[in-house]
Amino acid sequence: MNILILGGGGREHALAWAALQNPKCDRLIVAPGNAGTAAIAENARLDIEDGDAVAEFAAENGVDFVIVGPEAPLVAGVADRLRDAGLAVFGPSAAAAQLEGSKSFTKSICDAAGAPTAAYAHFTDLDAALAHVETQGAPIVIKADGLAAGKGVIVAMDLETAREAVRDILGGQFGQAEVVIEEFMSGEEASLFVLVDGTECLPVGTAQDHKRAFDGDEGPNTGGMGAYSPAPVLTDALVEKTMAEIVRPTMAEMARRGTPYSGVLYAGLMIEDGQPRLVEYNCRWGDPECQALMMRLGAQALDLMLACAEGRLGAAQVAWADDHAMTVVLAAKGYPGAYDKGSEIRGLEALPETSSEMMFHAGTTETEGKITANGGRVLNATARGATLREARDRAYALAEATDWPQGFWRSDIGWRAL
Repeated sequence: MNILILGGGGREHALAWAALQNPKCDRLIVAPGNAGTAAIAENARLDIEDGDAVAEFAAENGVDFVIVGPEAPLVAGVADRLRDAGLAVFGPSAAAAQLEGSKSFTKSICDAAGAPTAAYAHFTDLDAALAHVETQGAPIVIKADGLAAGKGVIVAMDLETAREAVRDILGGQFGQAEVVIEEFMSGEEASLFVLVDGTECLPVGTAQDHKRAFDGDEGPNTGGMGAYSPAPVLTDALVEKTMAEIVRPTMAEMARRGTPYSGVLYAGLMIEDGQPRLVEYNCRWGDPECQALMMRLGAQALDLMLACAEGRLGAAQVAWADDHAMTVVLAAKGYPGAYDKGSEIRGLEALPETSSEMMFHAGTTETEGKITANGGRVLNATARGATLREARDRAYALAEATDWPQGFWRSDIGWRAL
């Protein structure tokens, strides 16, 4: 079959890499892609938030199956437009994607479903929001109520940081002027990934990522500096507890409202004293969690996503090996603040590319035969091993073998589990 993947980051390179291992994949197109996807598939210039343009491109290229990588096209309704055109699509409708597109919407769903989460309040008025912060005190969590590329959440450990975050968000720094203010939840954070076909729910993996820019979980929040799978804190018993108390009730409430969910549901969780509480939902594979998950899933990832898109999850199973995977993000110096683009990355051609070691590209481009940095998070050194320590050693060996003085990475990915 002919497959189109929408997106151009490390997640999409990993999805492409996994799909190509499956004999069902005859032709693979990634739009817009990056230098890594260009080496294994066809890149295409396409406005992936324009549903009509994507549908027209799919028709012209005989596409059978579309995998939507990022959240923005989903919230924009691209999956709806493609389904209307008769295509099999992996990704929720615009209405269902509000689980990521609006934090206040998610909170209302959790309230109706009885899913445990942080206490919250929603504001559009600056004075009211600031007064609430003063009443609640710190630590406190301030969230932009909309898509913010993984950066619209501020964990404020003091009141001045909280006030500044409220002013920034209601001033439109993240593209919208609505704020959700939540109680601070302590515990250990982890992610559960579940495939949903509107009716059935199938857990397909756990992971933990590192949001802070620097070692020791210091520095500003980023889109993610590394991840590993599985997450030891999410035992089988805790996964089932999360499914029973959070995921299934949420999906039942979505269906009750006439907006059934189809695609991957990424539940960010906080776990304390054996009790999971929802931090947030995302409506796509995480990035960089996806890279570690695809390294473990391999060719079966395509079969699972197809079963999801076609409503066949009830008969699907995940065949897990007893292994571990880790991704280490190589970012441009200065990220998540200002950073330079255009620096050359050398040594990539000498790196191993196997079923257990892969350098996934994110913010890269190829110009006159040279690979250059074109983003904040640029590369993803990903490896699999019998133990997490073995996976870590292999991933860091990939990072160290890359000749890119303008980049940096954290040296302690996986520290909690190790």
